[in-house]
This record gives sequence, structure tokens and C-alpha cells, in this order.
Amino acid sequence: MDADKIFKALGDPTRRRVLDLLYEQNGQTLGELCQHLDMARQSATQHIGILEEANLVSTVWRGREKLHFINPVPLHEVYERWVRKFERERLSLLHDLKKKLEGE
Repeated sequence: MDADKIFKALGDPTRRRVLDLLYEQNGQTLGELCQHLDMARQSATQHIGILEEANLVSTVWRGREKLHFINPVPLHEVYERWVRKFERERLSLLHDLKKKLEGE
């Protein structure tokens, strides 16, 4: 996992929007994605390229169409490495607070 590339890719709202669009309907063409983005195809291609470089998006050719698919594995790795450990502590604190408030 190249965390720097993943965080760079996720740091831009347009790229997060592309991931949201692919989450809603996986396997879209560039044209389909551009219908929901306020930018030229060339700009969208650059954003998708950064997502591909971070391994967040993969592509498959179907005839002359290039379909884009979200790859959730790097996001899961980021979650496991950077989010989950903080979440565990927060949940433990909430559990302790619940026990205290309920008088257990």
C-alpha cells in the first residue's frame, strides 16, 4: 500500500466525487462519469489517472469502451491502519461511559 498516493488521491474533492459515482454505479465509462462532473474530459482523465495510480480505480476494456471500477482494498487498508485503532479507543470510552451512567 502506498499511503501517500492514496491520501493524495483522496485529498481532492473531485476525486472523492468520482469514487462516490463509482460506488453508486460501478463500471462507468469516462463519458458517463463526465456527465456528473463539471469539467472537461481531459481534466477528468487526469483525476482518474491519479486514482488509478493510487490503485483506487481499475479499468477494464469492453470492446472500445474503457470501464472504470472502484477498488475498495486500498480504502480498507487505510481504514485498518489509520482509522480503526482510533475508533476502538472511542468505542471503549463510550462503553465505559454507558456503564458509569447506568450504574454498573
